[in-house]
Parts: sequence; structure tokens; C-alpha cells
Amino acid sequence: MSKRKIPSKIKHSVRFVTLDSLLKVKKGGAYSNLLVAQAIERNQLNPQDAKLYTEMLYGTIARRMLLDYQLAPFIQKAKKVDDWVLALLEMSLYQLNYLDKVPSHAIFNEAVEIAKVKGNPGIAKFVNGVLRNIQRQGVPTVEQIQDPIERLSVKISMPKWLVEKLVAQIGIEETEKLGLSLFEPSHVSARVNPALISRTQAIEQLATEGIEARESTVAPDGIVAQKGFLAGSTLFKQGAMTIQDESSMLVARALEVQGNSQVLDACAAPGGKTTHIASFLDQAAGGKVTALDIHDHKIKLIQENAARLHVDEVVHAVKMDAKTIHEHFKPNSFDRILVDAPCSGLGLMRRKPDIKYQKTVEDFKQLPKIQLQILKSAASVLKSKGRLVYSTCTIAPEENQGVVMQFLQENPDFSLVAPEIFAHLPQSVHNQMLTIYPHQYQTDGFFIAVLEKK
Repeated sequence: MSKRKIPSKIKHSVRFVTLDSLLKVKKGGAYSNLLVAQAIERNQLNPQDAKLYTEMLYGTIARRMLLDYQLAPFIQKAKKVDDWVLALLEMSLYQLNYLDKVPSHAIFNEAVEIAKVKGNPGIAKFVNGVLRNIQRQGVPTVEQIQDPIERLSVKISMPKWLVEKLVAQIGIEETEKLGLSLFEPSHVSARVNPALISRTQAIEQLATEGIEARESTVAPDGIVAQKGFLAGSTLFKQGAMTIQDESSMLVARALEVQGNSQVLDACAAPGGKTTHIASFLDQAAGGKVTALDIHDHKIKLIQENAARLHVDEVVHAVKMDAKTIHEHFKPNSFDRILVDAPCSGLGLMRRKPDIKYQKTVEDFKQLPKIQLQILKSAASVLKSKGRLVYSTCTIAPEENQGVVMQFLQENPDFSLVAPEIFAHLPQSVHNQMLTIYPHQYQTDGFFIAVLEKK
């Protein structure tokens, strides 16, 4: 690839910026969700270009396997296709197939210009030829694939091993629904602090700022944006509201915290669930949540979020490895404990589409060991008749039901209970444990189990 200087006009164009981000994600050096804000700010993209950039980046990554399948007949004769050329073709094909409002001449012209300055006239000619052939001939359909699992794998752009795993869990029809739902943009949701403002009042106030929102059907403290930028609202700036996925808002409710509760949040950063727990606590009654994380900068983040949301007086952030909780606190120290365990993150595939390509079968062997270790350490400091919530943002049984059942087997003084918050989501509750799949409510995938000490 040429090292020549890229003209500024092209370097800061929305398609060049998207291509640069795609390559960073492909190389495994960055998560798509972390790149977006940085790229928009660094390249000073206007709101219209920022929207197109986000759509192209997430759309291309989410459908990468499908796009590669569709491209294959048109590039098979090429001796070698560099990574950046393939990414450019994937991005261009995504626009042709899925972005109706983008004219094809704009897609072709910019792809050729990028190929010319990033490579050479020969590569530009190749890119133009591939795209013109696709426009004339159309792309192959997945129906040509005989093996049903392989066909579904390509259709929903998900590695075959992961499709097999999901089919074993929920069946082929539900797996297809789940996979296709991940192509749809994620909703932006926010948690309203009921101590400061009701959901109805929040929605009404947002409307005065041109932001349309509705009540969440999943979380009693949640609202979902339909139009506008929630994080730019007055309510957000005042700390009466914070951005949080609907499914994760169920965790604090599942704890059923009392005003005077002593609560431990074992894996707390960045503090979304900590601050939600804190909103139910009463400083005058002695209520407090101790929030742990292993990194200094994340402790600072918890403190900043607690201050912004006006709950810092009941939040105590401490640097600590959650696997060593039993070494730092006495038995019977806490009324409530949350273990929101580090996990594979498979529930986040909509907002982090690259996660499905980066995980391996090996992850599901190692992670449960760490999760069980944290759960045991935390459980050792829970009071009698206390409540412990184990949650993850994954949909893998090994990390969820598997960890909980092994813990219960080894700790007969604990039992599963179904909290009140589960009652309005009966289709997601099995054996008193809640598993939300991403396609059910268009939220993140999530798991919650509530354990009580006898």
C-alpha cells in the first residue's frame, strides 16, 4: 500500500474516515463503539456525515460475512486483494444494498477516488470494475448454500460455531430472528432518577427540547429515545437522567434495596448500576454502596458519575480485585451484593457488532472459572437473609446458568428467588432466572439470577 500523502479533502471525507475505522476494527486494535465518538470529533464530521459514518461502520461490520459472500464471485480471479481494498468493497457494497438514500454514482466515485490515492490507478480500475459488475449482475443469494447452519451463518453474518451454539440453545428459528435483529440499530435509552423527576415529567420536558421519547416496556425507570439526542438534553446535564440500556436497569430493582442497606457492587465501573442502587439509598438512615474496580481510572469514573447524578454521598468507590473480596471484608458485612461479572459480552452484539467475530470457543472455558471465583468471594461477606444478584451482559449458558448452578451446588445455604421485577417479563424467566435475548425487546442481551442466603 502506498505511503503517499492523502489529500486533506479525501482524508477527512466520511467514507475515508469509515474505511480507516473499519481497518482498525478488523485488525483487532479497537472496538467499534469506542471509535465512533473519537473519529467524529477528530475529523469534525457534521451531524449528517456523522450519522452516515455511524451507519456505514456498524452496518458493514454487522454484515461482514454476508458482504464477503456476496463479493466472492466478483473478486475470485484477482491474485491478491489487500485488506483495505476488501474493506473498501465491503463498505461500498453495504451502501449499494442497504442505504437507499445514497446515490450509486456517489458510492462509485468516492470508492474509486479513495482507491486511487490510497493505492494506484490499477486498484481504482479494479474497484470500479467490481462495483459495476455487481450493479449489472446482482449478488448471489444465500439460498444457494445447501447446509442450513452454514446458510444461516452467512445470512445473519455470525461465525458457524456461534450459530451452532445458539441453535442448540433456542432453536434455528429464534437464532435467525436474533441474528437479523442485530442488523437493526440499537435504541438509545436512559434511566430517569424518580427521586428527582417522574418518567412522565421527563418525557414532557424532553419534548420541549424537540426530543421524542417513550416509556420503556422493560424497565420501570427507563425511557427510550425515538427522535433526538438524549445525552444533549437539559435533564442529562442536570443529572436527573443517565444513558443506560433498558435490560441493565433491571439489576438494581432485582436487589430490592432498602434505604438503610449496606450494598456491595463488586464489578462496578463505569458506575451505571452503582448510581442506580444509590438512588434507592438514604444517607440519613446509613445507606451506602461500596463500589469496586481493579483500575484507578475506572474508580475515578465511578466517582464522577456518582457526583454528576447527585448520589456521591452514598457511594464509596474502592480499588480492589473482586476475586479478593473475602480478604478485605468481614463475613456478614453486606445486606445486598451485586456481582455484575466480567463476561464474553455476547449480549452486546448489536452495539458492538465486532464482538461476534472476536470471541472463540476457548473464552467459554476460561470465563466461567473467573466468574465463579468472584461470585464465591463476594458471597462470603453477605449477611444471613441477605440477597446477592449475579448478572452478565452475555447470553451464553456456561457463563450464566452454569455458573449459578455450580455455585448453588457448592453453597447449599443459598437458594434462587424470583424478584418482583421479573413478573412483567414472564417469557424471559426460566427456573427463576432471567435471560433476555437481544431480539425480544430490541435491548442488550442480559442475564440475572437472584440468590438469597438462608
